[in-house]
Parts: sequence; structure tokens; C-alpha cells
Amino acid sequence: MNRKDGMNYAPCHEAKPVVQTGEFVIAAIALDHGHIYGMCNGLIEAGAQLKWVYDPDPAKVKVFLDTYPGVKAARSAEEILEDAAVHLVAAAAIPSERAALGLKVMAHGKDYFTDKTPFTTLDQLSAARVQAERTRQKYMVYFSERLHVESAVYAGQLIRDGRIGRVLQVIGMGPHRLNAPSRPDWFFKRQQYGGILCDIGSHQIEQFLYYAGCQSAKVLHSKVANYNHADYPELEDFGDATLVGDNGATQYFRVDWFTPEGLGTWGDGRTMILGTEGYIELRKYTDLGRSNSGDHVFWADAEGEHYEHVAGKVGFPFFGELILDVLNRTELAMTQEHAFKAAELCLTAQAQAVNLTPDQLR
Repeated sequence: MNRKDGMNYAPCHEAKPVVQTGEFVIAAIALDHGHIYGMCNGLIEAGAQLKWVYDPDPAKVKVFLDTYPGVKAARSAEEILEDAAVHLVAAAAIPSERAALGLKVMAHGKDYFTDKTPFTTLDQLSAARVQAERTRQKYMVYFSERLHVESAVYAGQLIRDGRIGRVLQVIGMGPHRLNAPSRPDWFFKRQQYGGILCDIGSHQIEQFLYYAGCQSAKVLHSKVANYNHADYPELEDFGDATLVGDNGATQYFRVDWFTPEGLGTWGDGRTMILGTEGYIELRKYTDLGRSNSGDHVFWADAEGEHYEHVAGKVGFPFFGELILDVLNRTELAMTQEHAFKAAELCLTAQAQAVNLTPDQLR
């Protein structure tokens, strides 16, 4: 796990299977983003059997097979989709291609688990809604900055326990390191990656809906810019947005590609959650100047001031819950509407964003 490389950041945790060996079979298709490793790690630790992998690039497949010995390399995506034993397909395609792959997976009677962002256009989202309704298959999304971060999981537990009362506001900071030379060409093409609010902004909006208990929300204002990367004219290196939920809770978030080289991790991600009876701060990946470890949780409530370093203590329950949801056709890990609403809002924020890019960089 490379802490300085967000694209290939793949958390691991002790195995806590929720099924017997061979009871839940998965496959991986499309290895365009390194998040596929985090997705597979989480599912395997929860008891999934990873049977197949397919990608048209043999070099990517070789690295994957070296990481997961015993997995079979399929000759085509169809070979996987026609295997009746496969319950779920995990995929990290180029963002603009994720929806089409998902529709195909669902048409073959399998559930789909895609890296974020799940869509780059509202038309793709509309097609996925129709397909999910028609096939009754799942279109689940790897919102890793909540699902695969122990401090984020712990914050959800504190909120459910009523420690800070009703959530009023969520503030999110999602800085990332660019590492431009290591990025694929599609990363810098607006049509393919969807824009910064659509891409890494999707994490922030999903967390807001979850922590604040919103079923829906409205984007009040959003902005994007390419402040400092003239060599990549289609890149947006900064974005922010303000939202209000259907229950009155509000959100502000900022995402950017300005993590300095000297920081020991790919981004100093932080979340601040204000409630009627307390507040929580998450320092997800580092505690700047004090500790290069992550998962620091600070909160104050009616009982006093608290701090907990939760790394290695909480785990990642989403993956086991997802497996059981697939087998039992339930929605405990994440509802389909939640996943689609988070996607809809990030697409809306992106579409209506004011572009602040300086004239000399346009």
C-alpha cells in the first residue's frame, strides 16, 4: 500500500468472512484505476472468492495475477459474464466507460460494483436507473473515502449512537496528490474523467448524504478551476461546492490536486461534522506534523472531549454487508437510491459549476 500514491492506495485489514469458502464468487473487469485492488481486497477479506480477471491490457492483467495468485485470466469479458457461478463483477474502468460496462453486467444477471465516480453524464445515470429497475440487479459504488477509511466508519457509528445529536453541517476537505507523470492519458481528458466535482467530489457528496441522513439535496453553488496546470488544459485542479439537504443540513466541500510533495500521504483528507450536541473531526490519512498514520478521530459532546486513534480497530463492514446484500437481495450496505442520488448530485454540481480558471490558462 503506497501512502503517497492515491491512485494505487489499497487498504487491507484482517479477514472477517461473512460467507463460507466458495459461497460468493466475484470477478474483476477493467483495471484502468488502481482502486480495483482496494475493492477486491475488501471483498476477499469479507470472504469472497476472486475467480476471474479480464482487461485488454496483458501487462495490467499480469500485475493483477501476481497480486492475487490463483485467479484465472479470462479471454474476454463475455467469458466472465457467461459464468453462472459469478455473483458480482468489480470494475474500475475509465470513468466515461463505467456505465456501459455496468449495463452489460446487469443484463447478464450479475450485480455490479464500480469505482467512483460511477457516471460522467446524467444520461448514463438515467440508463442505469432503468436497468436497475428492469433487472433488479445492483449498481453499487466504491466510495472509498468513507467505506474504506476506519475513522470515517467510526464517525458513522458515533452519529448513529447519538453522540453529537442531529447533524447540521458536514465540511469536507479532499486534497489529492496529482503525480501527473504516472497518470494515464484519460485522466487529463474532460470527457473521460468527468471533471473534478464529478470525480473526487463524489466522495464528499456521498459522505454528506450519509452522515446527515439526507435522502436528497440541492446544489446551491459550485466552482471549478485549472489554476496551475496549463500543460493539461482539460484538467480541473480545484473545485468546491455548497449543498443543502432535504432535512435542512448543509455541506461545504473542497477538492483539489495541490498536495505538496513533502506530505507523507497522498492527501490530508479531513471531515468536520457539526451536530446539535457536539462535533467530530476526522483526520483520515495523517495528523499533520505529529503522526504520519491515519484514522484520527476527535470529538466533543455532552460528556467531554475525546480522541481515538482507530486504525486497525474498526474494520470495513461495508464489504461483508454488500456480500450479504447480494445473496439476500437486501440493502443494508447501501441503498441503490443512495448511490444514484450521490451520483446525480455530483453530476449536477459539475454541470452548473462556475469556471474560475485564469484567462492565461484557458
